[in-house]
Amino acid sequence: MKTKMNVSKKTQYRWFVLALIFCVYMVAGADRSNIGMVVPFIKKSFELTNTDIGAMASFFYLTYAVIQIPAGHLYSKKGVRGFYSISILFTSIATFIMGIADSGLHLKWARALLGLAEGPINIGSIATINKWFPTQEKGMATGIYLSSIKFAPAFVPPLCAWIILEFGWRTVFYVFAIPGIFLAVLWWLFVRDNPRNSKHVNEAEVYYIEHPTVTLEDTKKDASSNVKHPEGVIDKIIRTKLVAPLKSNKEILKSWNVWADAAGYFCLVAITYTIMTWIPTYLVQVKQFAIMKVGLVASAPWIGAVLGNVIGGTLSDKVFHSRRKPVMLITAISTVFLMYSLKYAPNDMTILGLLLLLAGTFLNLGYSMFLAYPMGIATKDKVPFAAAIVNTAGSLGGAFGPFAVGLILDMFGWDHVFTFLAGISLLVVFLLISMIEPIQKTDSVPNNN
Repeated sequence: MKTKMNVSKKTQYRWFVLALIFCVYMVAGADRSNIGMVVPFIKKSFELTNTDIGAMASFFYLTYAVIQIPAGHLYSKKGVRGFYSISILFTSIATFIMGIADSGLHLKWARALLGLAEGPINIGSIATINKWFPTQEKGMATGIYLSSIKFAPAFVPPLCAWIILEFGWRTVFYVFAIPGIFLAVLWWLFVRDNPRNSKHVNEAEVYYIEHPTVTLEDTKKDASSNVKHPEGVIDKIIRTKLVAPLKSNKEILKSWNVWADAAGYFCLVAITYTIMTWIPTYLVQVKQFAIMKVGLVASAPWIGAVLGNVIGGTLSDKVFHSRRKPVMLITAISTVFLMYSLKYAPNDMTILGLLLLLAGTFLNLGYSMFLAYPMGIATKDKVPFAAAIVNTAGSLGGAFGPFAVGLILDMFGWDHVFTFLAGISLLVVFLLISMIEPIQKTDSVPNNN
């Protein structure tokens, strides 16, 4: 390969791949979040308790968690393309089955099937971004990708409210089952595991992806420069270290940084999917909002989430030079205060909507960075396995959060819910303090992970 390329002539196909990932995960997000708007109606239809609803949400995340590490291992061995396409297709099938459910138990099993089908999509998306994007774009690409899962709940509540009013709650699942079928076909036809194998990518783009502009030499120059860069102070705070990348499953399993990242992600996903599952019910039962008003207000945190993910990824890449911990810390600290403030939220639709918008934005500034973090600490072929551990923990958090809140609601009330959410966000702060900010060095450097 030539050592010098005319980068102005390179193709930009990686952005089409990212757009397709965005659409895939947006549809997956819609399939998992539509349950929030349907909850008040299925509770009535099947006479379910709050604990039943929490358990139903947990069924999804338990099976979602179970499939993570096997999926990561399979992607590492066999590639992404085929298994990813099958996962998208089965997500649509599971969504359709929910529409024909005839009991609460049937719904629980359908949600379990949805989690099993959707689980591999996240790791496949991360593995694809890791292969298709250079270091200096991975944070932004991951932020855009994860904003899709938050973009879905931004439009799902009002859309579901309209479908329910016009056609009934079952039709929600029939409509949402359609898009995934088309996306599975598109992925199979247009995306390859490696950009080198794609007929839509020229040599210049391949070179750009494989030779990032932010190199270890640049980092050394920055460190030895007489110019005092602002990241020098930040590096001391976030404990930046040059480390050898983790290159085996054993090294990954022994790394405290991976497990701390996973535990922090567990907590943030618990908060996120508690909001997704329970906020519509909170607005109906506590704030006494009408269904269309619920749809509008319930979308506020997800509009903020889209903004937060994109802004957070851009900040991580452009302002903090591909360092992940700064925005992760901003998210953890701000979420402590924002969750607690919801205890005192007024009944005013505008003020409550703005507060939820703010909560969604700050919660998601660093959210995507928990999944970008493994890209900086493991070799490319081991990123799917490391990311699978982190996402498994996140899935368990998604199972834990809604179920725990269901129990808290049955025993106490909403004030205790928001105190609980603030508390687990505080735990994330301490976990992040314990982690390093890794910058990959050659294998000759001792591995301190």
